[in-house]
Amino acid sequence: MGLPDSTARARELGAELRHARETIGLSGVEMARRLGWSHSKVSRMESGQRSASEVDTAIYLSSCGVARAELERLLELARQADDGYWVRPHGQALPDELRSLVIQESTATSITSFELSRINGLLQTEEYAREIVRNSAAVPTDGVQLRVEARMARQSLLRRYRPPRLLFYVHEQALRLPVGGARVMHEQLLQLVFVTSLPHCSIRVVPTATGAHPGLSGPFRLMQDAEHRPMVYVENETASLFLESPEDVSTYRRILARLAELALDEGQSRAWLAELASEYDRAEDGSRCPHPSTPV
Repeated sequence: MGLPDSTARARELGAELRHARETIGLSGVEMARRLGWSHSKVSRMESGQRSASEVDTAIYLSSCGVARAELERLLELARQADDGYWVRPHGQALPDELRSLVIQESTATSITSFELSRINGLLQTEEYAREIVRNSAAVPTDGVQLRVEARMARQSLLRRYRPPRLLFYVHEQALRLPVGGARVMHEQLLQLVFVTSLPHCSIRVVPTATGAHPGLSGPFRLMQDAEHRPMVYVENETASLFLESPEDVSTYRRILARLAELALDEGQSRAWLAELASEYDRAEDGSRCPHPSTPV
């Protein structure tokens, strides 16, 4: 039997419907009774297993007394097509604040990611994150701290009672880029070494010496869970893209398979990260870029 026919868009809309119901203090059974629907219909809409039409969404939300602006936002979500390519604009937010991403991460049982030029947000220290956010063209100066806090909040995923299996591929150039200077990078590298001690987290370094590789197209993450089809998440400065078609997912699986061949293994990566942390610690100031031996 195949996995249920559910999409990222349907699951996000379902989560919004459930939140609206819980806000007014109704159970699923009580909501079904109020609407004159079956409980299974309400349950499937809220879980994303049933594609909620614009009409059903309007009836449901109106029964919850949702404000007009929020109603219009969610009706627009209901109108969008499920064609395997779902674009979510960031607006004035960063991806960390994107509800679509948080929902998918929270249900994933495994997440495999690749970063080319920076460290994954789930692994960033607060100071490293602040430097990254502060230099984002999308964030006003007075909005930096709130965005940093949002990024730190997402890291609760690592400390969850039953966390997903996390595998991070990170390119050597991301680790050598002295974001914030040597002190910030020393603390960041120590953080990475610590994360490798967690039983559900792995970090593998892709050496610069490997040259060209399939990951040059940019960073991404593959998210999987037991109840839904896998998806690939890709982001840029202004929007995020959720890819769910089997063909797209297969393409990114091939990229990951090649990265697995090129990257250092977990033990080698941990040793090299510790060496680079020591080099940053010995650097005199933030203007110096350490030069540890190239990973082999």
